[in-house]
Amino acid sequence: MKKLLTLALVCVLALGLLSGCGRAADPVVIRVGASVTPHAEILAVCKDALAEKGFELQVQEFTDYVLPNTTLDAGDLDANYFQHLPYLEGFNAEHGTKIVSVLAVHYEPMGLYPGQKSSIDELSAGDVIAVPNDGSNEARALLLLQECGLITLREDVSFDATKLDIVDNPLGLEILEMDAANLAPSLPDVAFAVINGNYALQAGLNVSEDAIASEDASSRSAQTYANILCVREGDENTEKTRALIDALSGEAVKAFIEETYQGSVVPLG
Repeated sequence: MKKLLTLALVCVLALGLLSGCGRAADPVVIRVGASVTPHAEILAVCKDALAEKGFELQVQEFTDYVLPNTTLDAGDLDANYFQHLPYLEGFNAEHGTKIVSVLAVHYEPMGLYPGQKSSIDELSAGDVIAVPNDGSNEARALLLLQECGLITLREDVSFDATKLDIVDNPLGLEILEMDAANLAPSLPDVAFAVINGNYALQAGLNVSEDAIASEDASSRSAQTYANILCVREGDENTEKTRALIDALSGEAVKAFIEETYQGSVVPLG
């Protein structure tokens, strides 16, 4: 009888071990914060490649430029993907965060979009042009307006330019600073607006078709303002980070960007 009980116990244990070996391990969750367009859409392309490596990608969408960084810094995200390096550096300096870039993924040319006026030739004295109010993107906008011949900036400024650096404004244009998310909705109320790529896309605008001027995708701005994958300092070489870098660097992502955004988003690398 004892032998039968012992044999039965051994069989039960063996079945349990075999059952456990047959189950796939639970996937490791990677939490990434992203702007809705195009960042979350691009990340969606990575899900299958990450799943093959045992990772489950969870994307948390944000509609502003602050919470993705504060949420990452607090440890509630593993990475974020929404910003460029000048913005990140300014954010770290202002907020005391330690967030670092690990990959330049794409570039979004900033465009000058028509509002109440449809061409530069229609501009009149005192017309309003809206620009982003955060430092790095405002500088980009002012440099674009300078390229269009609308203003002149001091010679010794570049990506640090502000309204105070305007030395010539022949038409006396009013440069209206506002939150980047509000630029596209403001178009009916201003002559033109210089709009970030992601917010233009969210508003159904395409830089190649709708903007009357835009940054050159081959310019220094393309490298300076590349949109980056970011993690907390110290997490640059974790398995999660390496997996994200591999997925976002893949040919599937590059092809998706080129086919989907038609020049409004330009893959790098």
